[in-house]
Amino acid sequence: MSDLEGLTRRLLRQKKSDEQILKRLVQEYVDFKDIDKESAYTLANAVLIECKKSDISKISEPFIKDLLDVNKANVTVGKQGVGCRGAGDFFVHKLIAELSETKRQPYLSPSSLDDAGAVKLSDIKGFEGKEDLIIVSKMEGIHSRLSDFPFICGFHVTRACLRDLYVKGAEPISIMIDIHLGDDADVGKLFDFMAGVSAIAELSHVPITAGSTLRIGGDMVIGDRLVGGISAIGLVRNNLLARRNIQVGDKILMTEGAGGGTITTTAIYSGNHKVVNETMNIKFLEACNVLLKKEYLKGIRAMCDVTNGGLRGDLYEINYEAKSGVTIYEHRVRELVNPIVLELLEEVGVDYLGVSLDALLIYCSDSISEQIISDLAAKNIKCAEIGYVDNSNQVTMIYEGEEKRSILPQFRESAYTKIKQEIGEETPELKLEMEKKIEKAATNALKKRQKIIEYIEKQSL
Repeated sequence: MSDLEGLTRRLLRQKKSDEQILKRLVQEYVDFKDIDKESAYTLANAVLIECKKSDISKISEPFIKDLLDVNKANVTVGKQGVGCRGAGDFFVHKLIAELSETKRQPYLSPSSLDDAGAVKLSDIKGFEGKEDLIIVSKMEGIHSRLSDFPFICGFHVTRACLRDLYVKGAEPISIMIDIHLGDDADVGKLFDFMAGVSAIAELSHVPITAGSTLRIGGDMVIGDRLVGGISAIGLVRNNLLARRNIQVGDKILMTEGAGGGTITTTAIYSGNHKVVNETMNIKFLEACNVLLKKEYLKGIRAMCDVTNGGLRGDLYEINYEAKSGVTIYEHRVRELVNPIVLELLEEVGVDYLGVSLDALLIYCSDSISEQIISDLAAKNIKCAEIGYVDNSNQVTMIYEGEEKRSILPQFRESAYTKIKQEIGEETPELKLEMEKKIEKAATNALKKRQKIIEYIEKQSL
């Protein structure tokens, strides 16, 4: 994949000559496309012309320049670990949640850092007094390393999206697709992805209702990468299983986990392809279907999927929202991890507590914990109590031998591929300086939003 526009702008900033830039672009074209150098030069020249004409440094009108300019943090998403489901990512997502805040407040907002968001139908203008129906929504991005394996990419992202509706107590009613492919991707890649998505739609009995298919960057990006996401809508009546409902003394249960996109990626890129088969199931969705039909559902405070920050990251995030702490028995967690998957993770040196396990966490009252375990066992779904909620505001892990440790998420999730292991999980030395820069960029973006809102409102008067 080559971002021709990004490359050209970078070379222009480096004061490279037009000849040097065109030579580099031509090379990119002939590397990715079966075209002659003359055709590549024509395309490269068009890219260079467009990048020069769109250079905002030459704009004299302050409003337009401010509108098109970016309030840079001068910290890259890679360096901050954005999307890597660790402490660095959590920090940025809290700021994103603040930017999501508007005067119209949803029933469950991004600031809750929960699995999905929700609005009450009765809170929508024109629907006042209607039945207390809650509309739950979720957007799930695809696993970037599964671009070359589109069927399983579509399968796992769709399953993950539905998981996040189920854990809020919602019944999914609609799946929507947003898929972007590089200019040189084979059309068959799109169909294979759609087959993976629709396999989950068929198995879960949830219809696909809409979608969007685009090229990445239009004509300015070449290559065959696949990116995008799946969104879904679900409905729940009254009993939204939000993290804020968790109470001190609640039991924490966990179902068996064999992983999804992350474990698949670990298996493929470590050459252990057979392990992928362990991830091909819908036990998580089946477990939720069982629980949502039970009379004791009101005794379940919250549910959560053990996702890409791993149990270590999820417990930290849940504690933050629930304003509580947890004590977890590590050996009980380990027993619930698929043994073939656990063997893989140990073989490649990945901490299983820091990666997605596709396991279901259930926070419930003590009185129904045994019944939940029994009901899931009847459906051949392994489930056990792994700990309890306390008021410590910490994640305390008890290991065999009664050793206690307070654990925190790493700056990034467990490094589950070779390239991630080379980058590392450690906190950067300039962490605080980076955070100050990022906070300033977020503040400036809020100011820009307000300025544009005021401008448009004045135009309407």
